[in-house]
Amino acid sequence: MNTLISTGCVPPADRSAHWRDAIARAYFPLDLRFREAERFGGRLEEWNLGQVSLSRLRSEALSYHRLPQHLACDEEEHLLVTIPLRSEIFFAQAGREVYCKPGGYIIERSDQPYDFSYDARADLWVMKVAAAALGGRIRAPDRFCGMQFNAGGGVSGLFVDMLHHIPQRFATMTAEAREAVGLHLVELLALSIHADERTLTSGGSSVRAAHLSRAEHFVRANLHRPELGPELIAQSCGISVRYLHALFRDTDRTLGQWVRDLRLEAVKMDLRAAGARQSIAEICFRRGFGDVAHFSRLFKQHVGCSPGEYRQENLRTCRRDPALDQAEGEAPA
Repeated sequence: MNTLISTGCVPPADRSAHWRDAIARAYFPLDLRFREAERFGGRLEEWNLGQVSLSRLRSEALSYHRLPQHLACDEEEHLLVTIPLRSEIFFAQAGREVYCKPGGYIIERSDQPYDFSYDARADLWVMKVAAAALGGRIRAPDRFCGMQFNAGGGVSGLFVDMLHHIPQRFATMTAEAREAVGLHLVELLALSIHADERTLTSGGSSVRAAHLSRAEHFVRANLHRPELGPELIAQSCGISVRYLHALFRDTDRTLGQWVRDLRLEAVKMDLRAAGARQSIAEICFRRGFGDVAHFSRLFKQHVGCSPGEYRQENLRTCRRDPALDQAEGEAPA
């Protein structure tokens, strides 16, 4: 689905409310503060890519505020990846402040209050993704909120280049292709964050964080191995099993819980993949679970439905009638 919202044909007195509603639908509820509400102009175009929403936002100077009362409305935590193309942006959350110029990007989290603004006409790419989707690829991605990342070179440049191509290709892509592109964007974003040296040193000492990062890379690459456990992980990192467990004492999960959650997130990604033909049993064994019945109970306990129900619900979402999507979306205004 592709939607376009503009203030161009909206009476001046209604523009601020029109824009506020558009922002809430595209991202989540925010408090907006306009310099001159009746002279405000903005344009927001959005492309749905399965589990990812991509938008291009152009507007006059404006400030956005995520307030405590907004948080109760959200059932799932989301992240916004904002890439300025024209003007510098300001962002503050959880005690961190950052000014991000074109050539960089920032990450915002929906589950904490924040302030976001730009003092001149802005042109932004904004990618919205569930925190769990990125968390399946990067340990604790919310620790990178309030940091500026380079968007110009290497895999980061490839990530941004891909955003620019999507609007031209979107209409000719099937629903399956769009979902695959969305997943690819998440993978590129994860690689971009991993490429930043601060990924190793944020949230703890550099030595401790480096060991955690090595463990994370090894586990993600070996989820298919049923024997994946503390001994194998510790051996791959060149540390003792006792020290490996100690690394996780300051996190919100034990090592075993973390590996289990990574496997479940990988299974969810496999079940969401449009066009996938593997049976649930095949996916179960591919992600390192040794018993289908135990896996199914574990999945339902943590996700709230069976693997088959989860797959069917996502298939229904992908196969929705395009006419229905158009009716629910906003026509150009």
